[in-house]
Order: sequence, then C-alpha cells, then structure tokens
Amino acid sequence: MTIYEFGMQMEKDGEMYYRELAQKTEDIGLQHILTLLAEDEVKHYAILESFKNEDKREFIETKILADARNVFQRLKEEAEEWHPREDQLDLYKKAQGLEQQSSDFYLSKANEVAEVYQREIFLKLAEEEKKHYFLLENMIEFISRPKTWIENAEFHHLDEY
Repeated sequence: MTIYEFGMQMEKDGEMYYRELAQKTEDIGLQHILTLLAEDEVKHYAILESFKNEDKREFIETKILADARNVFQRLKEEAEEWHPREDQLDLYKKAQGLEQQSSDFYLSKANEVAEVYQREIFLKLAEEEKKHYFLLENMIEFISRPKTWIENAEFHHLDEY
C-alpha cells in the first residue's frame, strides 16, 4: 500500500467515524460540526487521490473553526436549554486521537515525498488535522464544562488557533 493509499484509507475511515458520531448526537449544532469534520476528510481524500493519479490538486484551507465558532455562539445563546450528553466524550476523545495520528502521519510523510508541492500539501494536511484536534478539544471541554467554557473570555478558545 502506498502512502497515498494509506492516507486515503485513513481519511475514509475518519469520514465514516464523523458521520456515525453525527448520527449519534441529538444536538443539531454538534451534528453540524461533526458533518463539517466528515466533509473535510472527504476533501483530504480527494487531494490524496489526485497524488496517487499524479495530478496536481489545489489545496483549499478549511474554514471549520469559524463555522464551529458560530455554532458555539448559538449554543451560548441557548445555554439555558442546552444539556450536553457526556456519554459521547469518549467517542470525541477517540476522534481526537485519530486526528493526532493523522497529523503525525502527514508530518512524517512530508519528508518522504520527492515533489515540493506534495511536501507542502502534506504539511497543510497535517495542519488541518491539528485544527480538527483543536476543535475536538474544544467540543470535549464544552461538553464537560459548558457553563465555564461559555463564560470564559467570549470564545477565545477558537481564536487561539
């Protein structure tokens, strides 16, 4: 299996995992964030597929943190009505671990590819996976301590990245 095929499988698995998580959560906002994560994995898959086919595909950076910020803003406005399900925390922590593995994979493979544009894309993919990790970290914190997270400096969490 080539590094591209391995990466494609990793992205496909990530997409499926996020879609399953989206189906398991009852909150529309969190469903939206999980669907955005799944769609990012689809984009990553397409980039890797283009490498495998020796095409040059333009990399379009995700806007997932800005979109997630809007979701968290809505949840803040509905804070009195919102009661997160803590039973999904382990699932989000597992997803976070998968994002870390993906980031590590792309960073290591960036040094193995011959083409400069591929190296740059692998580094950008690693950065995207770090954003996903960061977003999941905020979801975990938000679910674990919603009132503290909301009150803490007007969403500086997502601005840090």
